[in-house]
Amino acid sequence: MSILEIDDKGRLTIPKEIRESLNFGKKVLVINAGDHLKIIPLPSDPFKTLHGALNVNKPFRELRRRADLLAEDEAGK
Repeated sequence: MSILEIDDKGRLTIPKEIRESLNFGKKVLVINAGDHLKIIPLPSDPFKTLHGALNVNKPFRELRRRADLLAEDEAGK
């Protein structure tokens, strides 16, 4: 845990040890979680990260039909 200071321009410097341990690139996602912030490192190449994640051997119509059925089921709850 680190206590950090915010400069006059509202910037925060994340210590090098933390950046390196979490593989921070140049961008992070900052989420206002009410009483605290969540800082999530974003990959430098999001397409490389997603490579292979969307390999599907089903036709689009079948995927769409399943998504519609799931949405209808969720709406009925």
